[in-house]
Amino acid sequence: MWSYRIVAPYVFERTSIADKTPERLGDGQVLLRFLAAGVCGSDLPAFRGAQGRLPGDNGPSAAEKDGFPIHEVAGEVIASRHPDHRAGDLVVGWASGFDGLMELVVTDGNGVAPYDPALTPAEAVGLQPLACVLYACEQLPDLAGRHVAIIGQGSIGLLFSYIAKAAGARRVTGVDPIDRDSVATAFGVDDRVRATSDRWVSQLAPADRADVVIEAVGHQVSTLGHAIQAAAPGGTVFYFGVADDEAYPISMRLMLRNNLTLKSGVTLDRRRMLELAGKFAADHPGLLGSYLTHTFGVQDVQDVQAAFELACRPVPERIKIAIAQ
Repeated sequence: MWSYRIVAPYVFERTSIADKTPERLGDGQVLLRFLAAGVCGSDLPAFRGAQGRLPGDNGPSAAEKDGFPIHEVAGEVIASRHPDHRAGDLVVGWASGFDGLMELVVTDGNGVAPYDPALTPAEAVGLQPLACVLYACEQLPDLAGRHVAIIGQGSIGLLFSYIAKAAGARRVTGVDPIDRDSVATAFGVDDRVRATSDRWVSQLAPADRADVVIEAVGHQVSTLGHAIQAAAPGGTVFYFGVADDEAYPISMRLMLRNNLTLKSGVTLDRRRMLELAGKFAADHPGLLGSYLTHTFGVQDVQDVQAAFELACRPVPERIKIAIAQ
């Protein structure tokens, strides 16, 4: 079967590997035929060649791990050892081994859920990040009537903006150095700030500090401190971005004096959240179509390469990138 792997910084290779078979499934696992994958910002350090922490990431120049680093995947169940999945089901969710860029994918059945077959697989794969954002929002105070600020207006930050507005936020501020004017209104952003977060927070009036600040950038240490500075007294900061470093410096003085709450965490209860994402998308029928802006094929290594190269560039009209059959 076909598979892809990163063999050097910024370089994918298409390979042929042994088929995954139903006999290899453990209890609770399913075997999927690949239909689509989503490119996530958390995939990009691996594409750049950064050393990760997953088993098998041990190549001399890059991970050289089959199917890596894709974890957002939509597929057809062709075999199952999970009680709630049957052959022929169309499902979306997590490739639990971060190895979703291959023809046949073995994954945890608790991390996938059925999706509406009216959606294309490329559209459906957007339900995985939507599930993550919905779970994060469940950890926050009620957003109705509050000022919510989101640092980062990429594919995750825009979903936070959309959900905050749908939850009744009084004001949604979106901060990003990339020009998002063409999509901001559709995703619920009231105040568009085209600036880096340090510049934004340095000029922020006390009345403009937010009740809830969400960090949706990750992969460096500075933006968490900016989020804490931007929070109003009694506010909540949620760190959603992936942490690449063990330690992050923050101002405990601000945390203490302003009575702030800092939260973070990964998505739990994945099947429930995927089902909730499907219901949310059905209630907001234009969302997934607006979210998916670029689709690349999976048959040619140049298309896979182009998808990741686009994800690395600051392109204003790019939101979600899918790779699909």
